[in-house]
Amino acid sequence: MKQKFETIIRYIVSAEKGGKSLSKINILEQFRTAEKDSHAIARNLNAAFLIALSGEAHPLYNQASGYLSDFQAHPSWEKAVHFYKDGLELIRSEISNRFYIDDRFKKELIGLHSWIISPENRKNHKKTVEKIYRVFFPEGVGLSDNQDREEKINLLREKRKISISKLNPSPVANPAKEILFTSNMLITIPSVSRGINNLPVSSNLKQMLKEVVQEEQMYWYDHPIPVGVAPEHNEILHGLEGLDEAVAFEKKQGTLKGADTLTCVLSVSVTHEGLQNVVKEYLEDELRKEKNIQHLDAYVFTEADTIKLIDEILIPAAEKYLGIEEHGLLYEVIGVNGEYGRHYSFLKAISAFWQVFIDPEIKGTFKIDLDQVFPQKELVEQSGSSAFEHFKTPLWGAEGTDSDGNKVELGMIAGALVNKKDIKKSLFYPDVRFPEEEINGDKLIFFSLLPQAISTEAEMMTRYTDDAFDAKKQCIQRVHVTGGTCGILIDSLRRYQPFTPTFVGRAEDQAYILSSLFHDSQKNLRCVHKDGLIMRHDKEAFAGEAIKIASKGKLIGDYIRILLFSYYVNALPWAFDDIKNSIDPFTGCFVSKIPLTVVYLRFALKAASFFEDSGKDTQQGFEFLQVGLRRLYETIQKLTGDTNLLLEQYCREKKGWNLFYNILDVAEKNLKKQDAFAIKLQNKAKSLIKACKINFNA
Repeated sequence: MKQKFETIIRYIVSAEKGGKSLSKINILEQFRTAEKDSHAIARNLNAAFLIALSGEAHPLYNQASGYLSDFQAHPSWEKAVHFYKDGLELIRSEISNRFYIDDRFKKELIGLHSWIISPENRKNHKKTVEKIYRVFFPEGVGLSDNQDREEKINLLREKRKISISKLNPSPVANPAKEILFTSNMLITIPSVSRGINNLPVSSNLKQMLKEVVQEEQMYWYDHPIPVGVAPEHNEILHGLEGLDEAVAFEKKQGTLKGADTLTCVLSVSVTHEGLQNVVKEYLEDELRKEKNIQHLDAYVFTEADTIKLIDEILIPAAEKYLGIEEHGLLYEVIGVNGEYGRHYSFLKAISAFWQVFIDPEIKGTFKIDLDQVFPQKELVEQSGSSAFEHFKTPLWGAEGTDSDGNKVELGMIAGALVNKKDIKKSLFYPDVRFPEEEINGDKLIFFSLLPQAISTEAEMMTRYTDDAFDAKKQCIQRVHVTGGTCGILIDSLRRYQPFTPTFVGRAEDQAYILSSLFHDSQKNLRCVHKDGLIMRHDKEAFAGEAIKIASKGKLIGDYIRILLFSYYVNALPWAFDDIKNSIDPFTGCFVSKIPLTVVYLRFALKAASFFEDSGKDTQQGFEFLQVGLRRLYETIQKLTGDTNLLLEQYCREKKGWNLFYNILDVAEKNLKKQDAFAIKLQNKAKSLIKACKINFNA
């Protein structure tokens, strides 16, 4: 087995008779040990890892192994060498274990080896890639061939089909009154280039900011909004104005009353703790200057605000009505700072709190991203309904049976996105399309755009316009959802209690359903696709530079996503294969049976491609290795330790959310009884919420 695997790696990364390898990377050329500068050492260590992984048959194996050992005790390179040397052992162990316990994997690995040792076979690049995918990336098999795509799209739609047994008899009737809209803001300190004194903010804010910038940074996000950013680059202003305009449109259409206002809860995740004391005043100042918000009631929640909810409402209720004095778990699960999973769960859970303590009319919650707006004119013209008319669908809350015969409750809802640059073509133009680029480099091991594209077409682009899917007898369930344009009915939320664990830092939206994927005594909670519920995605239109800056960090986050999702699924109380069957191809492609192998190879090949493409400018590859090595090694060490940390954390957080919803249930019962203590808590809750409200008027 070992020799077969090494032959495969050698074929992927090493050139034959000069030139580039199948991956289009010349690893032999990159391994230049005579060069001694830091960029060259980083490049050489990465190349040495790939050569060593290719086995002793590689002509440079001894030299590469010796190079790794030579730098093992070097103070500047010790961690990098440990990362690579540990990787060699972890990969060999993982592949060996999978080979001997998984007959399918064994068959595919042997088949790939047999294929590539024949020079004649290797001339067929397309089939060679398919053979490689069967071992490393089975979710991508068959997707690179555009001849069968339509058939595969239809097959996936059949897999996602729900046969409806009962539509929701009491759907949302007034979205402005019955839906709590939510979104998240990521805030950081002003950019150094602008300087605090030059910011167009009040003197009070300037003084506060001068103190904040002295703090140590606590959290990192992909592309947070700097305080003082120009209005045209501020997605908070963009998103709130867009939502306000959407409400104004609905009033003109007659779907909302003139006096209706939309309630919107905004969580604020900050990079520096002191920013949470700045953000509300900053937002109010910016909104008063730049926008004329007339139809929204918006509330801002920082980490400090969530702690107040716990201290002043939840804990007293737990002690009074449940006799529970151990409530530290509430602080772990409820909050908005840290990995994205934390604020995502909060923005769902706050709607249940709102229903109990603030407004019992609230039926559901719907999350948008602030770089998205409802393109109302196109929605009416091309889908036949305005945005808020789509929310009234009886599909949201319907019941039915999935393609495997399981009973489901469609308590969640998801729409789709269209990129701003594409909306002139059609509202229904997929925001992710099949890639046309050649498959090489790290794409030989993992290429998520392929399953993402087919999932986008099959799930997000389905129209309920024919007998196959008529929205009365049949509809589509969604597994592939985006961070915005998704919601859940509060009744379903309180019964199923889904959450995204706080260790999830990417694809928190797709991780949300995993915590309650199957249910023994109830129908399985699922997400319904609402055709025509489409938002225009404007990110690249006004934050393109931030996306470019964050691209390398996003790549590393992608690798960590594979590790966390794969280990998380193994920690869940259901069979791995059952979960995979439910979430493949796109969400499921990040759940691998050989995650360490996939991540190490993706990382090393991507780093090598940066060095390959850079010529003499090796800064990109060097920076990528610097950032990636630290973050990946830290995650890998935690996941491969003696204890199953994700299992322990999942169980703790599930217990924490169970306590949260039990508190809400018992508080609600006592409010209905007009219990004096419950009423006192409700009044305090209303006071806390009122303090979070944004004052749009000067």
